Amino acid sequence: MARILLGVSGGIAAYKALELVRLATGAGHAVRVVQTPSSRRFVGEASFAALSGAPVLVSEFERDPMRGAFPGDPPPAHEPLSHLELVANADLYVIAPASANTIAKLATGAASDLLSSCALAAACPVLVAPAMNNRMYEHAATRANVATLRERGVGIVDPGAGRLASKGEEGVGRLAEPSALLAACERVIADRVADRDSAPSPHRPDQNGAARSASGDWSGLRVLVTAGGTREPVDSVRFLGNSSSGRMGLALADAAAARGARVMLVAANVALPSDSAIVRRDVATAAELERACHEEFPDCDVLLMAAAVADFRPVAPRADKIKKSELADAGDAGISLQLEPTTDVLAALAAERRARQTLVGFAAEHGERAVELARAKLAAKGLDAIVVNDISREDIGFDVDANEVTILTANGAGGAVEVGRAAKAQVAEAILDVIEGLRA
Repeated sequence: MARILLGVSGGIAAYKALELVRLATGAGHAVRVVQTPSSRRFVGEASFAALSGAPVLVSEFERDPMRGAFPGDPPPAHEPLSHLELVANADLYVIAPASANTIAKLATGAASDLLSSCALAAACPVLVAPAMNNRMYEHAATRANVATLRERGVGIVDPGAGRLASKGEEGVGRLAEPSALLAACERVIADRVADRDSAPSPHRPDQNGAARSASGDWSGLRVLVTAGGTREPVDSVRFLGNSSSGRMGLALADAAAARGARVMLVAANVALPSDSAIVRRDVATAAELERACHEEFPDCDVLLMAAAVADFRPVAPRADKIKKSELADAGDAGISLQLEPTTDVLAALAAERRARQTLVGFAAEHGERAVELARAKLAAKGLDAIVVNDISREDIGFDVDANEVTILTANGAGGAVEVGRAAKAQVAEAILDVIEGLRA
């Protein structure tokens, strides 16, 4: 896992930085936070300290009790300069939110506070996530400053469009969502790890078990990704569903797009945002997902079927709401719910595949026979690979930011690639690396 230094500048979007810290630490990363004095008007140091498990610094002149170390690392014996030691130890420096004032400082090389001093001293990659009013963001000065940072190799996480802080105002300038920020951080971290890795195998795990990415060029490839979980109506209010949040599917879509692929995402009840570069179709039921996949599948080169599709649905869903009084009237007999099987969408698509299409399934299995059961699905459905994770564990799988998987392939030897517990963005890179090997 990585050491992430987070710089928080002034703006209402500072509250989103709290969620970024929560997601990053939940994925196993060590986080330190530096704030500008104005950011404290929106979020105090105590909130960031509680989530990161480390003291927060605001001034270059205050003493750092951890002497520049990150959580889990021993502090040095001497008292280093905090703005130098923090970035020296960091794998990535992300500034989110980055106000117009902070971006101007970074572009001109000013070092008037701890946040900008850290940026000037950073030898690690730097990511900047702008957040401000749309008129400020679209001003020629801000656009020029952002362009200057890009030219210097600073990564920019572009803001989104929508409601802004001022009542009734909308436009571009919203800070990217925390999940998208973390995904951007992890892509940079994965690339840095890959650059340091001189071993010939793209799948050699690091000391934490995370597979290193080869980050190949997917330009021209058309990738269809399904994500989330379907919901089958019981009545006008209730449904049968599952716990899939869509995080793994979104990580796969982001990773494929970052490699240059044209990505179509079929999202089943996914509340999380997706990158603007990804074409997205939102669906609800298994039937809607089946229809979307059959329409998109003929044009794709790679199918990543990460969605959890319901195996059964109610035969006769009610158009109205089932009342409690009906249960009382039924007495001990209760109300029966008759179910029918849904179509096996992946198996149906596999039966229609054309040459050079690569099909990857996902199997959420429970317990010791997880890999054995997944291998049977791999053969029965005629897939090129299947990704299996053990959902009996609470620290990986559904609606968390980390996963641990085994990738089974059907390329003759029945080989397996083990990907140790890692952030889902890193797991996605490992899966794409395996697909590159299959297509080669």
